[in-house]
Amino acid sequence: MRYYPTFFDLRDRPALLVGGGETAARKLRLLRKSGAAVTLVAPEATPEIRDLAEAGAIDWQRRGFAPGDLDGKALVHAASDAPEADRAVAAAAAARGLPVNVVDDPGASSFIMPAIVDRDPIVIGISSGGSAPVLARRLRERIESLLPARLGKLAAFAERFRGAVKATQAPAARRGFWERVFDGPIARKVLAGDEQGASEAMISAINRQPANDAAPPVGAVHIVGAGPGDPDLLTLKALRLIQDADVILYDKLVGPEIVELARRDAERVYVGKSKGNHSLPQERINALIAERAEAGQRVVRLKGGDPFVFGRGGEELLSLRARGIEAEVVPGITAAAACAAASGIPLTHRGLARGVNFVTGHAEDGEPDLDWPALADGRQTLAIYMGVSTAGTLMRRLLEAGAEPARPLAVIEKGTRPDQRVLTGTLGGLEALVREAAVEGPAMIILGEVAALAAGRPATPQEAAPSRALAL
Repeated sequence: MRYYPTFFDLRDRPALLVGGGETAARKLRLLRKSGAAVTLVAPEATPEIRDLAEAGAIDWQRRGFAPGDLDGKALVHAASDAPEADRAVAAAAAARGLPVNVVDDPGASSFIMPAIVDRDPIVIGISSGGSAPVLARRLRERIESLLPARLGKLAAFAERFRGAVKATQAPAARRGFWERVFDGPIARKVLAGDEQGASEAMISAINRQPANDAAPPVGAVHIVGAGPGDPDLLTLKALRLIQDADVILYDKLVGPEIVELARRDAERVYVGKSKGNHSLPQERINALIAERAEAGQRVVRLKGGDPFVFGRGGEELLSLRARGIEAEVVPGITAAAACAAASGIPLTHRGLARGVNFVTGHAEDGEPDLDWPALADGRQTLAIYMGVSTAGTLMRRLLEAGAEPARPLAVIEKGTRPDQRVLTGTLGGLEALVREAAVEGPAMIILGEVAALAAGRPATPQEAAPSRALAL
């Protein structure tokens, strides 16, 4: 992160704006909204600026910039639309250690201005670090469309009652109280413009439960599928829960980009396991989830893919139930579906595959106990999880069970991620393919005729035309 995001408190503090054109006028509007005491330096100015100066709203110095203009200032904007002059202002400000922004010149600036969503006192700043300002503005437009127009009124409403809530609600109960306010009818009244009705409902809610009678905190557990790795493939519910969690227990397959979506004050506990290297035994993970919930925390157990597809989410759910703790399971996009889609491979396809089998290539005590003759059936797709380390064993067992050595396959490493690799081959060459390509994982193995349709690989006439024998 190149820039440190922050917000300046400029109310009644002196700020310098150099420039009198439309660019400067736009900055002036923001400075005045923040309550700054603005001195503007420019020989000429727009009618808007002249009117404000005549009304005494700003101090307009009708001349060019002089270094003495920086005396006592808290912040500087250079917006004269003359690059050399603006850079001279920036250099003089930097020499005094003053924060300075030069419009459209990040290299000369010590801070940059974001695209702004203004729902005062709720303010959202969106920055691309100066690399793509148009993209930042497009994001602002999207966010603007999602937020209620009276969101700022809701924040101001909450501020009015903060003291009363603090005085009447136990510390452990305050967060839940506010969430009920923001998620319930009180907030809806404010957003609809009925502040009187909202105030009456708020007073009733505050007086309903004295602090000494507050119920003990009750935690919540959500076992959440994080999908295959691409943050954009999270479900909306998963995203909301991640951002609401007090503590997140996450696996090896959950990428840092997803963990970073959590609140900054949320605790993040790595409990990942890999072959031969278990950071925590499953029993300890089960106990840790329960302990945090019993302490009143909102717990998200974040698992790669879908928690109920080779993710041991079922074991964790049963363990919680045995302790009398209810948990909600939030499904995620499982690796087989995601990796296949990202590679252009349909798991089922008319004429090529009339079904799909999800299996694991890894077992707790060695070789997986699978129905090899059934899996050798060429009329179905075989999606193999955690099969890289046992690729040779899988290949031999399937060949021994009657599978065709020429059966197409694809090994999809780090599927859906920017560094995804798709390796194609045949069942008879699986062990060599994994070894020679140094596949490390995480990886999915897709075995079946559909693997020949992997993106970027031209289809043969036989692949392009569905077989009548297998047509569904």
